[in-house]
Amino acid sequence: MVKFGLDCFLQNFPSALKGKNVGVVCHAASITSSYSHIIDVLHKNPLCTLKAVFGPQHGLFGQTQDNMIEWEGAVDPVLKVPVYSLYGTNRKPTPKMLDGLDALVFDIQDVGARPYTYVWTLKLCMEACAEKGIGVWVLDRPNPIGAVPLDGYMLDPQYFTFVGGAEIPLCHRMTMGEMALFIQKKYNPSCQLEIVKMDGWWRNSLWPQTGLPWVLPSPNMPTVDTAVVYPGMVLFEAANASEGRGTTRPFELFGAPYIDFEAFKKALFSYELSGCTFREHGFIPTFQKWHGTFCYGMQIHVTNPSMYYPVKTAAAIIAAIIKTSGGQFAFKSPPYEYEKTKMPFDILAGDSRMREKLIAGIPVNDMAEEWRQSYGEFLEEFNAVALYPEQR
Repeated sequence: MVKFGLDCFLQNFPSALKGKNVGVVCHAASITSSYSHIIDVLHKNPLCTLKAVFGPQHGLFGQTQDNMIEWEGAVDPVLKVPVYSLYGTNRKPTPKMLDGLDALVFDIQDVGARPYTYVWTLKLCMEACAEKGIGVWVLDRPNPIGAVPLDGYMLDPQYFTFVGGAEIPLCHRMTMGEMALFIQKKYNPSCQLEIVKMDGWWRNSLWPQTGLPWVLPSPNMPTVDTAVVYPGMVLFEAANASEGRGTTRPFELFGAPYIDFEAFKKALFSYELSGCTFREHGFIPTFQKWHGTFCYGMQIHVTNPSMYYPVKTAAAIIAAIIKTSGGQFAFKSPPYEYEKTKMPFDILAGDSRMREKLIAGIPVNDMAEEWRQSYGEFLEEFNAVALYPEQR
C-alpha cells in the first residue's frame, strides 16, 4: 500500500523539527492512512508543539459549500490554539499569524487541476514564510488523476489569479510536493522548502490502486470520478450552463434548460472523444445555477483515464452547446475568485484563446493540437522536479 507523506513524516519525524513550534495548513482530507487527522496527531506528538492551524477555501473541514464563501478563524476551544482562515480577509498568512512559529507544515490534498485553489494557497504560504525566514514542510499526497494526460492551454502570466499562479497546463499531472518544488525553482528560490515524499506511489496509478482512503477534499469533489473530469468541467463555472453543482454528481453532470438535446447529442458525438462515453441524464439543481429548474443534460462516464482528455472533452461539449443552442449559451462576466476585470472563463482556461476560438467555431481538435505543441519547456521543468516514477 502507498503511504501518505504524513505517514512517512510521523514514522520518521524530522530531527530538524524536534522541540520546535509548528503551524499546520490542513483541511478535512489531511489524514493518515488509518484516518487520524493531522491536527490530532501533531497535538499529541511530544516531539513538537502545535501552535497554530490554517485552513484553505471551503473551511477547515469543508463547511462552506460553494465558491466565494469566505470564512474567518477563531481560537480552537479544545486545543487553545488560533485557527486562521486563508480564504477570507487574508489569503496569505500575515507576519503576525506566523509569529512564534519555527516551521509551517502544509498537508493538503490536491486534485491535479490548475484552477483548484489549494496549490495557490501553498504558493502564498511559501511567499509569507520566505519573507519571515520560516521553513515550509510539504507532506505529499497522490495526484488522484496522475494517469490522466496533460491537457489544456498553458497559463499566460498576464492571467495569474487565485485560480492559477504558475505557467502550467490546466491538467498538469504533478503532486502538491512537486508543485512546491516547481514554484520554488521558478518563482520563489529563497523559500526554505522540505518535501516529505510518499512511499510507493507511481504517477500513472489510479486512486483505488493506492489502497488509501479517499476523503472529499472539497464539498463538490465527492469521488475520484469527480476529480477525473474536473480539469475540464470546471470551465462551466464561467458559463451559463450547469456543471452539476446542486446535484450529487457535480462536474460529471452538465446541462441547461435551453439545450436542444437531440441536436446537441448529435453534435457532441461527432467529435468521437476518447476515453469516455456520455449518457442522457436530466437533473434539477438544488442550488447554484438553474436552481429548481429542469436541465437537459448528460453524465460523463470515463472509461479509460489514460486516454481521456478532460479539457478537450469540455471544449467539445461547449462547442456542441454553442452550435445547437440558438445563441442562448453565454460566458459569464467578472467578478470571479477575486478577479474583477478579466473574463472568468479566460482565467480558468489560461488566457482568452479558448473562448475566442469557441465563439469563432474553430475546430476543437485544432485547439487541442495547439496546446499540445506548447508543452516543451514545461515538460523539461516538470521532469526537473518529478519525485515519482511513471510505472510501479
